[in-house]
Amino acid sequence: MSRQPGRRPDGPKVVVIGSGSWGTTFGKILADGGAQVTMWARRPEQAQEIDEAKRNSKYLPGINLPRTMRATHELRQAIDGAAQVYLSVPSQSARETLRAMRPYLTDDAVPIVSLMKGVEKKTNLRMSQVIEQELRCDPARIAVASGPNLALEIARENPTAAVIASGSQDTADAVARRARNPYFRSFVNTDVTGTEFGGVLKNLIAVAIGIVDGVGYGENTKASIITRGLVEMTDFAVAYGAQPGTLQGLAGLGDLIATCQSPLSRNNTAGRLLGQGYKFHEVIAQMNQTAEGLASVHPILELAKEAGVEMPIVQQVKMVLEGRMSPREIAPHLTTDDDTPQGEGTQNGQNDRGGALRRAIERALDLLRDGGRGPRRD
Repeated sequence: MSRQPGRRPDGPKVVVIGSGSWGTTFGKILADGGAQVTMWARRPEQAQEIDEAKRNSKYLPGINLPRTMRATHELRQAIDGAAQVYLSVPSQSARETLRAMRPYLTDDAVPIVSLMKGVEKKTNLRMSQVIEQELRCDPARIAVASGPNLALEIARENPTAAVIASGSQDTADAVARRARNPYFRSFVNTDVTGTEFGGVLKNLIAVAIGIVDGVGYGENTKASIITRGLVEMTDFAVAYGAQPGTLQGLAGLGDLIATCQSPLSRNNTAGRLLGQGYKFHEVIAQMNQTAEGLASVHPILELAKEAGVEMPIVQQVKMVLEGRMSPREIAPHLTTDDDTPQGEGTQNGQNDRGGALRRAIERALDLLRDGGRGPRRD
């Protein structure tokens, strides 16, 4: 139940396109922060349930939504008059949704915020790039949200932090001020590439963790994969222009920890089913929602090859998905054909582990001292 169920919205109208678990949760975040929230749902019956019953029983069972939240299945009605637009649809159908939205986005100043964590399979583009292409808009209007964002925990109002990234500091700040309330805090940065790739890559490592969990390996194996997975994530993102520090923040390490260790993670669940012996098509059939990591494996490995980045964990996830490797063999951080001792740092020379720990502690202390007021750098 919302902590402020009777609060009247005093902020501008915002719209969330997509009413799955994360989209609905983010709508709740915005409504509890005072915004006038309209949800867009593809199915009329889902829009009606959110609008009238203030529930989304399929995706957020047991959660009461704020009484101020509205919902519709009409795109024009949802977008009309919105001061901010948030996108939370599956990454592989984002382009189709954006094309349908384009005629109704007539205000060139409205920020477009991606809540999606995927890479388009046909083009290998990040979601912010797909948004820019389809809406033909200034990239300074585009922001992305990422971090340790397990939807059901946030819907239950567990205290959580996230990061809003945009090439425009003004856009990042404006979105972060709106996306905050007593239980949800938004930090900011201008590293869109690193923030987006962090949200994509952690899903792939979470699939690997799920696989070894399904096999029955213990905490040592999982901790090793998480640690080496962060190295892979950092090498990849930096090769495409990201700042290494972004992968040490909420969009990288923070999201990685949450997604790898929680049974609420769809990617972890998909991996666990694979580890238990289910085939890829059987896993897809059992999943109630999209596990973005499964669709992102192939495009990420293509991009890694183009950049000359080695990603042995992700490569072996691909082999398990294709049935070319037994799940019990997925331990690339332990097995290698090269007997030469290797350093554990990243390829880009980021060996400052003590500094990373210090910065992480400083960020945590900043959050506690500040008490959730206003946007800050991640």
